[in-house]
Amino acid sequence: MDTIAAIATGHSPTAIGIVRVSGEGCFAPCDKIFRAANGRPFSDQPSHKMVFGEMLDNQGRVIDRGLSVRFPGPHSYTGEDSAEFHCHGSPVVLRELLSALFAAGARQAKAGEFTQRAFLNGRLDLTQAEAVIDLIDAETSAAARNAAAQLDGGLRRVLEPIQDALLDITARFYAVVDYPDEDIEDVQPEQVAEALSSAEGQLTALLATCQRGKVLKSGVRTAIVGRPNAGKSSLLNALAGYERAIVTDVPGTTRDTVEESVLCGGVLLRLIDTAGIRDTADVVEQKGVERSRKALESADLVLAVVDGSQPFTDEDGEILELAAQQKNWVLVFSKKDLTEGAAGFGIGVNGHSAAPPAAVVALSSVTGEGLDKLESAVSALFPAGDPKEAGSLLTDQRQEEAACRARDAVRRAKEALESGLTPDAVLTDAEEALDALGELTGRTAREEIVSRIFSRFCVGK
Repeated sequence: MDTIAAIATGHSPTAIGIVRVSGEGCFAPCDKIFRAANGRPFSDQPSHKMVFGEMLDNQGRVIDRGLSVRFPGPHSYTGEDSAEFHCHGSPVVLRELLSALFAAGARQAKAGEFTQRAFLNGRLDLTQAEAVIDLIDAETSAAARNAAAQLDGGLRRVLEPIQDALLDITARFYAVVDYPDEDIEDVQPEQVAEALSSAEGQLTALLATCQRGKVLKSGVRTAIVGRPNAGKSSLLNALAGYERAIVTDVPGTTRDTVEESVLCGGVLLRLIDTAGIRDTADVVEQKGVERSRKALESADLVLAVVDGSQPFTDEDGEILELAAQQKNWVLVFSKKDLTEGAAGFGIGVNGHSAAPPAAVVALSSVTGEGLDKLESAVSALFPAGDPKEAGSLLTDQRQEEAACRARDAVRRAKEALESGLTPDAVLTDAEEALDALGELTGRTAREEIVSRIFSRFCVGK
């Protein structure tokens, strides 16, 4: 492959900046732009050790002084000859160094091309490559741990026994069919049925991790709903830790959705503060109410806020009816600091919601009292799961769809076997399951799927 180069660090000034190079023959251009203090050419420097020297532009002038590292293939990130140059993090210095590499024969790397080469060279499978971008984008420690474990091959280790069992089934079928005169033991239906049942169970268990995986990776889309001036924006500000939304005593201040990401009970919530839901003649406010209803309907979690310092109203009841239609909802009585009767807030609520809330919390967004109860309710709804599962969760729709197709194909193979169909019917479904699993790991993934995955990466990774 040709030589590629890119800035691997950000575009803002930093203490240290890194330029990466990769490709067979990449050490030759590196010789032209780096002058080591020990006097030896870059290509003769020891591998995997930092060497001090000067970075040069395409006319041999010193750009900066810093460190270089030589990574001979296949013992590199990409699996091919690679190098890194660590210098001061001035964007100008980094661009000058990159230009010198281009003049020496390298070209600009595409987004994700370093990791794509690692995949193509067998250094990573597709689940590990996806874990790289998940690790970069991780917003919680749990998400980072899961991505790191998946990068270490956690998901691959779950899939390998399933693939091996299906490969054994297909190989036995082919051996019997292709070599009828050889002394090969016939395929035993009981053994095949047992292997298929085991594969089905393992894939079903894997698919059950999707929800936790998606929560770890993307967070929980959370709508804060209630009538005007119920305390929705104050709750968002309290959870965010700063004044993200405007708060006034005037009902209807929030006329559009306001979004913010926060950690609540160790769970990443994508909060959406909505306009107060009520009947209104104001055209602008009407649009805000419509958006509020849509946000509620698409939310994974609803925080239904009721002003605890005011009598419960029919409008409150109607909002609770809407919230109760969602799978996960929490009833929040706000403004606990304004009343002594917080314990009796629930009076009048019964009969207004079809499904009871997962929790009822009374809190004050001003004093912070009760916020810990809300955190406990959220963490109970979206538990972190067993730490040992880290790395073995399905974290995106592509992985889920591939695993689902594999499980469905295994089920069809099992049904074909139980129905007494010919071996080729069982074989066809077993091979379809293998193809789906191969797509998940990258063994049989189509080029457009691979390209779409790596297009999510930043340049330099």
